[in-house]
Amino acid sequence: MNFQELANILNVHKDINKFQGNVKGLAYHSGKVQDGDVFFAIKGYETDGHKYIGEAKDQGAILAIVEEKTDDDIPQWIVKNSRIALADASAKFFKEPSNDLNIIGITATNGKTTTSFMVDAILKSQGKNPGIIGTIEVKYGDKVIPSILTTPESYELQNHLSNMKKNGIKDVIMEVSSSGQELYRNRGVNFNTVTFNNLSKEHIDQHGSFERYVEVKSRFIREANKDTNIILNMDYPLIARLKEETNGKVYTYSIQSKKEDFTIDNLDLSTGRGKYTFIINKEIQTEYGKLKPKSFSIELGAVGYSSVMNSIPAIITGLINNIAIKNIQNGLKSFTGVERRFELIYDKDFMVLDDHFANEKNIDATMETLKVMDYKDLYILYAIRGNRGVELNREVGERIIYWLNELKPKGFCATVSKDLVTKKDTVSPEEHSIFKNIMESNQRQVPIFDTVQEGLEALIPLIQKDDVLLLAGCQGMDKGAKVLLKVLKDNDFKDLGELEELVSKRIC
Repeated sequence: MNFQELANILNVHKDINKFQGNVKGLAYHSGKVQDGDVFFAIKGYETDGHKYIGEAKDQGAILAIVEEKTDDDIPQWIVKNSRIALADASAKFFKEPSNDLNIIGITATNGKTTTSFMVDAILKSQGKNPGIIGTIEVKYGDKVIPSILTTPESYELQNHLSNMKKNGIKDVIMEVSSSGQELYRNRGVNFNTVTFNNLSKEHIDQHGSFERYVEVKSRFIREANKDTNIILNMDYPLIARLKEETNGKVYTYSIQSKKEDFTIDNLDLSTGRGKYTFIINKEIQTEYGKLKPKSFSIELGAVGYSSVMNSIPAIITGLINNIAIKNIQNGLKSFTGVERRFELIYDKDFMVLDDHFANEKNIDATMETLKVMDYKDLYILYAIRGNRGVELNREVGERIIYWLNELKPKGFCATVSKDLVTKKDTVSPEEHSIFKNIMESNQRQVPIFDTVQEGLEALIPLIQKDDVLLLAGCQGMDKGAKVLLKVLKDNDFKDLGELEELVSKRIC
């Protein structure tokens, strides 16, 4: 890429003659700059890339893209938004790989990861070899890269897509987060199919308001072109209204109404694994032909009500991408779940379920499943969410109270997970206090342990045959399975081979 091409991409005309070299690479982290790179000074939440322009120059940067000029002795081009500039330049630098890929973008407050892996299983059942980009990993072929961000920064994202294209990947399944959209990480990605599965209050402290969260989360749907397939859950009014706000080809579903394109019936969750009838309500035109009205049975390999809800947009994605119904059925039956999404991790004398329990909707889905399952007594260890704000923890605490009254577990305790979390996810005094106050104001004296290990050491001796233990919580419970294995060994439990294998394969 030469300097004029870059200038045209970034719409920079002033000062370009002060730099007339060829661009060897792009970088936005000063420590990763190499000779001949252009450095993009990004203003982040914790630091400002403009502070590191001098470092970038010392590392070999030949040009800085800035939002405001600094005194550093290096050619500088001013842009309005350096994140947008990075996204636009990255797409062109890697030759716009998404134009040659079938990109399936999935957004939701809850279940993006599970839906992504369900679509992955469905495509593989048809003999395809998809790539996947999401919360847990970036994966294609034999290559697996643990994820740092749900939606990678635009440069990494375009690099991943370019590498997938080079490796013969045709289909890519991608989680699209609200943060990714607000920070323009997915800008320059040409989506073929996008789904918006559910919506609830989340990341409000980060976005400033629920309204802003909704606005940025739906951006790639509102900006979709006429050739993009849009799958919308019409049971959420704020999602349903997007039908009139997009130029894309919209497909709708609902479990509350038979008037939309797709729905389900005859749901059975008695074993924890959902069985239901999937219904195509009307004749639907796709780019591959017409879908005729019909129904067919679905048996899920994954447990939980949330798995049922996540499977619906996965099925629709399969149908409109010309996947045979038998392969959709086989893919979903073979898929046993995503790490920490109502995951069955131990099933001997008693059952242990591991769930990330992120917010009200996620809690409801988990507890609704437990409500219809067959077991003796329920025990719960909950990891309070750290660094997510008082408001979210208040809502989660109040929802937990509702379900404690509804399900009446024999044992419930909480932890601040000091043995597992990093500084980024540490529970603040205010978050600890709001949880404790909600419990006490509802006449519940809940033990709050410093560590996950202490919580499990208190509960495990109480659990009997045919009971259920729920490990509930996000980052604070990510390594809960590993701690569970230790505590079970310390209590002389035998036959732990399956749990040991699961822990050894854990990504988080």
